[in-house]
Amino acid sequence: MSIKTQNGSILKWFAIFFAVIVLSLLGTGYYQYNKLSASLPDVTTLHDVRYEMPLSIYSKDKVLMAQFGGNKRIPVKIEDVPKTFVNAFIAAEDDSFFEHPGVDYKGLIRAGIQLLLTGKKRQGGSTITMQVTRNFLLTNEKTYTRKLKEIILALKIEREYPKNKILELYLNQIYMGHSAYGIAAAAQTYYGKSLQNLTLAEQAMIAGLPKAPSAYNPITNQDRAIDRRNYVLQRMLELKYISQSDFDTASNEASTAKLQYHSSDIAVPYIAEMVRQFAYEKYGEGAYTLGLKIYTTIDPALQKAADHALWNSLHAYDERHGYRTKKPIAVDGKEILLSSTAAIIGDTLAATVTSIGDNSLEAKLYNGKAIEIPWKKSKWAAARAQKYLSKNDPIRVRPSKTGIWMLSQVPEVEGAFVSMDPSNGAVLALVGGFEFNQNKFNRAIQAKRQPGSGFKPIIYTTALEQGYTAASLINDAPLAIYDPSLGRIWKPENSTKKFYGPTSIRKGLTFSRNMIAIQLLKEMGIAKGIATGLRFGFKKEQLPPGLSLALGSGYASPLQMARMYSVFANGGFLVDPYFIERIESNEGKVIYQANPKTACSSCKKTEQKDQNQAPRIVSPGINFIMNSLMRDVVKLGTATDARVLGRSDLAGKTGTTNDQRDAWFNGFTPTHVASAWVGYDNFKPLGHYETGGAAALPMWIEYMRTALKKTPVAIFRPPNDVYKKGADYVQKGVVLKKIAAIPSAKKTAAEATKRLIKEKPMEALF
Repeated sequence: MSIKTQNGSILKWFAIFFAVIVLSLLGTGYYQYNKLSASLPDVTTLHDVRYEMPLSIYSKDKVLMAQFGGNKRIPVKIEDVPKTFVNAFIAAEDDSFFEHPGVDYKGLIRAGIQLLLTGKKRQGGSTITMQVTRNFLLTNEKTYTRKLKEIILALKIEREYPKNKILELYLNQIYMGHSAYGIAAAAQTYYGKSLQNLTLAEQAMIAGLPKAPSAYNPITNQDRAIDRRNYVLQRMLELKYISQSDFDTASNEASTAKLQYHSSDIAVPYIAEMVRQFAYEKYGEGAYTLGLKIYTTIDPALQKAADHALWNSLHAYDERHGYRTKKPIAVDGKEILLSSTAAIIGDTLAATVTSIGDNSLEAKLYNGKAIEIPWKKSKWAAARAQKYLSKNDPIRVRPSKTGIWMLSQVPEVEGAFVSMDPSNGAVLALVGGFEFNQNKFNRAIQAKRQPGSGFKPIIYTTALEQGYTAASLINDAPLAIYDPSLGRIWKPENSTKKFYGPTSIRKGLTFSRNMIAIQLLKEMGIAKGIATGLRFGFKKEQLPPGLSLALGSGYASPLQMARMYSVFANGGFLVDPYFIERIESNEGKVIYQANPKTACSSCKKTEQKDQNQAPRIVSPGINFIMNSLMRDVVKLGTATDARVLGRSDLAGKTGTTNDQRDAWFNGFTPTHVASAWVGYDNFKPLGHYETGGAAALPMWIEYMRTALKKTPVAIFRPPNDVYKKGADYVQKGVVLKKIAAIPSAKKTAAEATKRLIKEKPMEALF
């Protein structure tokens, strides 16, 4: 065999061998491709992308009040993104995006050569399409297999979707730092602007973030961020997306980036937490990621008024009891210093004393601002402060309505406030305490406090239904009673420690005479009082089966008290409190709509079902008389301070419990009902003279000053079932109670005790 023939044979076998190897590699590659491809996610799922978006809570007039959920995102349509903004991302991330099939082969080859030469992986080669696959369909692991998956998926995505859709997915999903995802969220986070209002420099700054959101962040690394921004602008200039003039102007701009915080000054932490709990119970963990929009019944102006009314009332109480300087206080069993270093607690701010003079104290706020506190504006604290405070001591301060700084402290006492629309139960404002971040217990809905005299209207309503009239005389005299609910002999008395003899029901409620309410319940029977309480929405366990019920010895929350008084405000109907008006999906579809039962005095009984009417629990006549009685509480009785509002349609009832442990005022007009409560969480007495009229009524007055500002004074006309009898009103159709002759009112508690011993000797021993 010749050498030529032999060489030809070798080449032939080599060609065959090479072909076999190539075919084997191709076959193996094809097999592995199909195997890998079969295990990949379905790219068609991107047709219906659901972005993770936070739960957003809005007021009744669509003011954003709070958000829950870690990620900030505002999805936008690609057609709503300014062209220069799109170009900025193309220049920064993928300048051949509109030409390549999803994969930049040149970039991949460069990255591969770099790996062979240096043994190190080089960042690069990833197109916008490949980043979409990584952000939506794959994990963040950095392996060669994942890179292959990226390439395969990118090619599939390009076959499935147009370029603009891919770009839209990318711009809405990319991470931009500070919990912001997508360009719209980034625009809000760093500049507080919509996409359309961003400058070219700001667009380029945001476009530079995806490469390294921390390293090029304009908040934490401003110099590097500006360098990156200018690189993006340079690329835009090279690609002829902008002119030289545009480049010169934008590249010379100073950075204007600043973290934008929630701009609303509505303090709604308690109601926001109520909404969050409702959403979680209804939607589970998805509540925080589905982008739900929950619209509440809260009125921003009224909520702000409620916040300030509560703060001012608790400060007023606190100031009546003196400046505590550095003495620690107990909160939930833990001692905290009054000079807490938290920047803001309620409406108080942290500060440090810098100097103390004869006429004022100078201090520096937590943010470094220097302030002056005139002693004449802090007379309540001046003596102790001048005696005990020193330079560099931490203090709390707050501004007056005129902007003058005053010494302050975090009150030990607590409070709660609820306001409702009595026609349907919509909660208009709610405050559960002085500071949510200090104590998350929501006293407005969770507190179980004795309502005291605030419960008496239940007893008086029962009495009117049993045939008593507002003019009926009841003997205000001493009693000694064995009360099984207390397990002992009970000798009640009026708050004045006096007895007044024959007293009309009207006067008994006006001046909150305890003995009148007790005598009424004793004569009617405790069961009747409990039945009325149940009708007003209270539960059996809240209503002790003893005569002390007449003085509100059960328990209730401020929200329950507001519901009770809504009955008197709306004409006699029991409405259900609610605070969520509707819930919308991220797409704007209403998925929950409140349908509250409403009070309708003009509706006939046959229309009740059609009108979704709340149940009537008090007749029009008796409700009218009760309104008249409680208006007298404001005109003549224990709530006369409310006359400062200059209105004749105000009604309500103060409430004070034993040893002044609770102070209430529950009041209303036909359009607004509100309950204010003040007390200590540990049930410590508030102190002498700290009654409902002194401690709680000022909160109600301050709130109503705002709530009723544009509301005309209501005019009350007797309904058809009420007629005038003598000096007072009587309801038609009620069999009037025959009042027996009243004995001498000069009986003593000792005489009453002797009678009890004679009638029930065993009970008197307890």
